[in-house]
Amino acid sequence: MRRFSSFSKIIITFLVLFHSTIMGSNDLIQLSCKKASQGDPNLSYKFCVSSLEANAKGHSLDLQELVVISLNLTVANATNINSTISKLLKDKAFDKFAKECLRGCSELYTDAIPTLQEALCAFQSKDFAKANIEVSSAMDASSTCEDGFKEKKGEVSPLRKENDVFFQLNAISLAFINTLASI
Repeated sequence: MRRFSSFSKIIITFLVLFHSTIMGSNDLIQLSCKKASQGDPNLSYKFCVSSLEANAKGHSLDLQELVVISLNLTVANATNINSTISKLLKDKAFDKFAKECLRGCSELYTDAIPTLQEALCAFQSKDFAKANIEVSSAMDASSTCEDGFKEKKGEVSPLRKENDVFFQLNAISLAFINTLASI
């Protein structure tokens, strides 16, 4: 019976430590997202928290690690958008104009991926100014993609949601990089 009691104490201690680590991470995420969304009216607090909490489970984090997570999420998102575009280009429902816009968006997102990877390298080298420039450059892919569809009256972008998510992820990275740069 004594063995079981010692084992139980170890498990309970582990669970308490594990729970407090996660709570600490969630607190940091919520606080960081609150500050970021207050500084940028285009950034959704709820989106920021849900994106980061879903990808930071079980990690003890600091703000630098949140930047790395957000940049990696943004690279993965750009890759997924390119996959979506490839599928949409095969859809016969889109006319020539829409397909040209989709090809343009594909080029933008293809270029954004190495730009974001460069931002990550710059950030990890503590070159926050360069990281900021690279993320800002990549962020333009979403608005430029949307603008392409607006050139034809009545044309609706099939990537509106994807472009918004990409923009938000970049905004998160920028806000966190700028916070670290000001420290």
